[in-house]
Amino acid sequence: MKKLLIVVDMQKDFVDGALGTPEAAAIVNNVVNKIESFDGDIIVTYDTHPEHYMETQEGKNLPVSHCIKGTAGWELDSKVESVLGKKKYKAIEKPTFGSTELPLYIKEKYNPNEMEIELIGLCTDICVVSNALLLKANFPETKIRVDAGCCAGVTPESHRAALATMKMCQIDVIE
Repeated sequence: MKKLLIVVDMQKDFVDGALGTPEAAAIVNNVVNKIESFDGDIIVTYDTHPEHYMETQEGKNLPVSHCIKGTAGWELDSKVESVLGKKKYKAIEKPTFGSTELPLYIKEKYNPNEMEIELIGLCTDICVVSNALLLKANFPETKIRVDAGCCAGVTPESHRAALATMKMCQIDVIE
């Protein structure tokens, strides 16, 4: 069984930058430990916005400039980047919450009947849940799980709500 770890948007702007939270900073060591001990393939997503982000649909609804490609906030958290530097991984840039490229890449490279997917990262209630549901829709028979200890939401309440939503959609949640 092939194991995939999807590391969602562990970027500076979500950890301790423009949209950072104490909860996001608190999971960094858990994420580092998970990556370090993971035996399988790793895919890392990058929330990636243009300089004119504030003019986009997302920017009008979330008017906080973040993850602008080429800025320090777009880069991975330094601890996460350090551990990933010791591993081979595929990077996928995504312009919004869920990545349509992610399931396409997985379909090209893996047999969905012979894989398990685990997601970790930020933010549970936006990008993690969006990608988990996209993956579940594309691979309904694949075991998909989310490690709650390696995720944080915009708020603790929205984090818990997203975990409950994923459970209802038959995504396993590791507490």
